[in-house]
Amino acid sequence: MSLNDPLADALSQIKNTERVGKMECEIKPASKLIGNMLGVMQEGGYVEEFEFVEDGKAGIFKVKLSGKINNCNAIKPRFYVRAKEYEKWEKRFLPARKFGLLIVTTSKGVMAHEKAIEAGVGGQLLAFVY
Repeated sequence: MSLNDPLADALSQIKNTERVGKMECEIKPASKLIGNMLGVMQEGGYVEEFEFVEDGKAGIFKVKLSGKINNCNAIKPRFYVRAKEYEKWEKRFLPARKFGLLIVTTSKGVMAHEKAIEAGVGGQLLAFVY
């Protein structure tokens, strides 16, 4: 664990747990951003459920995986995306159109890139998952 980028650490924890074939993992430290990202992954069907557990420090997320993740990673640096530029970034980070999610933080919160396109908002790329 590097602890320099908790988001990247959380995503590699999820990816490694998925590769080993386990269905549950613990992510620590917990943060609001990681919680929002897990919510987007849950909407996309990549995470079945997750819960926050207080441990007296930053807290822990207990995550139940659905077994659908081939790859997920944080995007660094966090590129800015205009509302009409998502296709360019889809080509760069996802294997095919309409396959996988780009997770974006916008002025309206953390969301999948498809919702951001519908809302017509740009933002910063956080991660991808497929």
